[in-house]
Amino acid sequence: MTDDSRTAALRAAARGLMPRAKSDLTELVSFRSVYDARQFPVEECEGAARWVADAFAAEGLTDVGLHETPDGSKAVIARYPAPAGAPTVLLYCHYDVQPPVDEAAWDTPVWELTDRDGRWYGRGSADCKGNIVMLLTALRALREVHGDGYPVGLILVSEGSEEQGTGGLEEFVPGNADLLRADTLLICDCGNFAVGVPTLTETLRGNVNLVLTVETLASSMHSGMFGGAAPDALAALIHVLSTLRDADGNTTVAGLTNDQTWDGVQYPDAQFRSDAGILDGVDVVGSGTVSDMLWARPALTVLGMDVPPVVGSAAAVQAKAAARVNLRIPPGTDAESALKALTAHLEANVPWHAKLTITPEATGAPFRSAAGGPARTALESALAVAYDRPSTTQGQGGSIPLCNVFAATYPDSEILLLGVEEPTCLIHAPNESVDPSEIENLALSVALFLSSYA
Repeated sequence: MTDDSRTAALRAAARGLMPRAKSDLTELVSFRSVYDARQFPVEECEGAARWVADAFAAEGLTDVGLHETPDGSKAVIARYPAPAGAPTVLLYCHYDVQPPVDEAAWDTPVWELTDRDGRWYGRGSADCKGNIVMLLTALRALREVHGDGYPVGLILVSEGSEEQGTGGLEEFVPGNADLLRADTLLICDCGNFAVGVPTLTETLRGNVNLVLTVETLASSMHSGMFGGAAPDALAALIHVLSTLRDADGNTTVAGLTNDQTWDGVQYPDAQFRSDAGILDGVDVVGSGTVSDMLWARPALTVLGMDVPPVVGSAAAVQAKAAARVNLRIPPGTDAESALKALTAHLEANVPWHAKLTITPEATGAPFRSAAGGPARTALESALAVAYDRPSTTQGQGGSIPLCNVFAATYPDSEILLLGVEEPTCLIHAPNESVDPSEIENLALSVALFLSSYA
């Protein structure tokens, strides 16, 4: 079979498999696989794990197992032995998902895949169940064209607690290095710069999460009798949080540089406004370019607050308030140093000698993939053929701590990041969706890569 005929056959196979991909994604999205027993039954994650294991076993992978990791989650691992002289490729994805956030804000049922205006909606439809289905489609297309075997060795790893950041697989990998050893690792938990623009992600920001709690009174007190002199814990919390950004929206944590620049692809303001859903008249924040702000500089986000809701609130000075904050850090910044800097900044800026308690939750180091290498070359070529245009590169604001663990454990392996999660997918937000053309084109890209890399 010539290269052209092979490409045509794989393209036709991927396209013909899309109805099955939709059916698969419908089943996967129905699992409420949030790895947090406080929110959803653990059986939902176990059901999703078994579904993934069975699906890849049906495509010829063997030694399929659900491996318990140190945080209690199950990682699905399966493999296909490499033909003589062929390399081995690890395929990474995760089956756990973010919680719905606010089900009332969804326009379609959260746990039902819904086809609307050419996109498929549902929690996890892109992040990361869409990537699971993309990989399945790639393997099925290869089997249709090449027969039951594969031209390379394969290791599937599907994580069960990635979204919670509890580090189960990160702790599992070093002690099971030989189980997962591969020449190339495809981390399928990213996305293109835009629909139809083939993109490899080169950098990931690191992650620092903590909870700060402010206490000022033994109990909340009547605001008419005590307000004005009694220290308000909620006001103190608002004050200290306000010191984390300047008037332009730049993150201002003492000790962290915030003027770095991005020298790769630039994100046009108008496109970013549209992708982010910024309301008319509201500014894009920061003194740098969008690419600078997203991929090169630290970014502080308040994720949630424990304060009285508006409805039902009393006329009282608050005794206690808390916030959960997330600091994203670019490559070149050490996560533990960033945690120390953020902690010191908060301690230095809490007013009125209020009692401040800081509880660190998790840290993750930033990551930069190495350029060059035979796998990178083969994948760039495969993307260009599948999309009929050259591939490009970008950074991502999200963090995948596992990448650094993989890099340390397998220093000679190539690590490449791609996936179906382009900006309009709204991952982690209400109304998450995936463009099915991204599943099809990336499945073709992966199939072409696995075929040519051999």
